[in-house]
Amino acid sequence: MKNYFDLTGQVAVVTGASTGLGVQMAKALANQGANIVCVARRQNLIDEVAAEIAKEFGVKAIGVRCDITDTDNVEAAVDTILKEFGRIDILINNAGTGAVAPAEDITDEQFQNEMNIDLFGSFKVARAVAKKAMIPAKYGRIINIASMYGLVGNKIAPASPYHAAKGGVVNLTRALAAEWGQHGITVNAICPGYFYTPLTEETLRSDFFVAHAKASIPVERYGNEGELDTTAIFLASPMSTYVTGDIIPVDGGYTAM
Repeated sequence: MKNYFDLTGQVAVVTGASTGLGVQMAKALANQGANIVCVARRQNLIDEVAAEIAKEFGVKAIGVRCDITDTDNVEAAVDTILKEFGRIDILINNAGTGAVAPAEDITDEQFQNEMNIDLFGSFKVARAVAKKAMIPAKYGRIINIASMYGLVGNKIAPASPYHAAKGGVVNLTRALAAEWGQHGITVNAICPGYFYTPLTEETLRSDFFVAHAKASIPVERYGNEGELDTTAIFLASPMSTYVTGDIIPVDGGYTAM
């Protein structure tokens, strides 16, 4: 019997793997047998997550500190990972931020910061991983975490820099897929809707947001822990060879309306 989603022995790098959805996706890939590299700025947190993953899933897991806005930092982090594992098969570009304010009040610094982290940072990591690991290996799976707000606007939480940056991630995904397909690399994007995480739980369970979910999301609720995992596993699978340049919303149907 073939396990289409077996990742045993592969090496997966997950940025923003110190909290929230990054940790969930790292654990999902570890559950399929992948060795995990947790990348984020706070060494203590990624070390804790890596230790937890290694203990729970019996795979090798390490934390590598990296500021994805710093090119030298990114290059050094990829070198460290290759020295440790000799390969990078999967990259989940998950690190990001989000400035919420009316567009007319957004500062230049807020807009620039959003672009530097969400868009340029994702590109820097993808560029280094592709050049140093995936193109030479003629194999790779890159999964960019965009957002449903990279596909549509919104009235409930004004965040124009976030929309712009995540929209950029969506089309960057298509561009990289077009360029790197010849090297056996697939590049896809997941566009999550609102998910319950320790940071969002209190807000999303407020009366206002519960009513918003019922009115605007076909399944009438926000995403639960684990509901993003299967999409990440599918796109990371060595069997998903003919899926590239795709943008997959995981949003309970929000962008269908």
